[in-house]
This record gives sequence, C-alpha cells and structure tokens, in this order.
Amino acid sequence: MMPHTLKPKIRTVPHWPKQGIMFRDITTLLKDTEGFNHMVELFVSRYKDMQIDVVVGIEARGFITGAALAHRLGVGFVPIRKPGKLPAATLSEEYALEYGKDKVEIHKDAIEKGMHVLLVDDLVATGGTMLAAANLVKKLGGDVVECSFIVDLPDLGGKKRLQDAGYPVFNLVEFEGE
Repeated sequence: MMPHTLKPKIRTVPHWPKQGIMFRDITTLLKDTEGFNHMVELFVSRYKDMQIDVVVGIEARGFITGAALAHRLGVGFVPIRKPGKLPAATLSEEYALEYGKDKVEIHKDAIEKGMHVLLVDDLVATGGTMLAAANLVKKLGGDVVECSFIVDLPDLGGKKRLQDAGYPVFNLVEFEGE
C-alpha cells in the first residue's frame, strides 16, 4: 500500500480562503471509496502494533479520520473542539494564528493519567492547533504516541515545529509550495 496514490485524490483549490492560498481539500479523498479505505488502511497498518489507548481527533476533519481509525484499532475516540462546543467541564489551550489567537478545548475527564494517545488531524500547516492539542493531552496526564496527519505542508514548518517540541509526527503525503 503506497501513500502516493492518495495525493491525486486531494483537490487543490487556488486562492481559498484568501488570495495566494492553495487549499488542500481532502473531501475529494473522503468521497472516493477506494481512496478513503486505502487511507484508513495505511493508518491502521502503521498503528495496529503500537500501544494506543485512545485516538483524539481535532475539529472538524480530524474527527473523520480519527473516528474511523479508532474504530479499526478497537479503541475509544475523543474530540478536541473549538470553544463552547463541549457540554461538560473543559480544559482549554490558546494558540497563535497568523492574525490573532484561537483556542481549543477537551473534556477534563477525556484522558486518564498514563493513557497512550494518538492525535489526528487532516493537515499540518504551522502546527499551532496540533501543538495546542498535544499540550491539552499532556496537561491531563496523557502520553502523546504520535501526531498524525493525511497532509503535511512542509513549507509552513508545522511538522518541524511539533518535532522540535518533542512530538513524533507522521503524515501520508505532502504538498511543497505547489
């Protein structure tokens, strides 16, 4: 199974959400039965022999891959959401955006001390959201096994930023300055 077969199934939308941005749209991969199943199989083959107690997916596209992967690995799934979306007591982490700040939240009882956590999102750009998510897992006493993505945008440095912070990172495909 080769990850490079996934790349042509990911649509590029020029100048979205703003001029100069080449948006990598995974919805075309997700709707492709063969592509979606192949993507999940690639992740399962990587993680099936690792000790993972729970998969944590980041809103919103991380929910799709994360939930499918958790199901296949036979473990639970935990969402990390934008503020105000989770109904019980939460812990939050703020992170910097290009212009301003944002925040993500997790239920305080979602991760137990010592749990082995796989973090999942669709794409790593600057790494800010994933770094905030990893910090939340650590604050709750969890151990981040890996930060996992479908797509890496290496020109934006997020993967390196996560690795420099001590987190292992895995991605299936990358789009360099294309």
